[in-house]
Amino acid sequence: MAEGDARPHYHGHRDRLRDRFSDGGPEALADYEMLELFLFRSIPRRDVKPIAKALIARFGDLGRASAARLDQLTEIEGVSEKVALDIKLLHAAAVRIAKSQVSGRTVISSWSALLDYVRAAMQHASTEEFRVLFLDRKNRLIADEFQAKGTVDHAPVYPREVVKRALSLDATALILVHNHPSGDPTPSGADIEMTRKLKDIAKSFDIALHDHLIVGRDSVASFKQLGLL
Repeated sequence: MAEGDARPHYHGHRDRLRDRFSDGGPEALADYEMLELFLFRSIPRRDVKPIAKALIARFGDLGRASAARLDQLTEIEGVSEKVALDIKLLHAAAVRIAKSQVSGRTVISSWSALLDYVRAAMQHASTEEFRVLFLDRKNRLIADEFQAKGTVDHAPVYPREVVKRALSLDATALILVHNHPSGDPTPSGADIEMTRKLKDIAKSFDIALHDHLIVGRDSVASFKQLGLL
């Protein structure tokens, strides 16, 4: 360090990372380096490279790290609860941005945006979650609500409660969405049975079930495309 330069050694590294991002965009950086850029603001007076690398080593990639639970994040040395909340903000922002591409639009004609949204919201969840998208007569999103959170392989869903909620919202169509934390989006026998039961109950109230999407680690399975609806 030159005389009179009181900046810690990692400041030069930070400047170089910012320059690489400015010149080459996110493709120029590894996941841990993207996380470093974010952590610069959360931990301004410490070298965050070891922390970023530890987070990626623990969770696998940037998406899984940002979607991890607070208690899991704080297990990493150097990650306080405040820093963990900042990391969670990454995931929340990604989900909010993806949802904005669906809200107020005709969902059926914005299908790719819908898939982007459900992937952002659910593909990295460590437990099974079940949500319902309630649509109006023009297939616009009225509400997007969690119906259940469960274990690593099960989330209890009650078809009559889903239909009851649809009636209270004056919804005329539904899209079911849940994730498989195992990463494999293949529908289980229980998934198929529950979906058929819900479809039959909804039909008796003139509520259409457009699809049931299962979010896996790298892909989304559609009951409609699989011929299960």
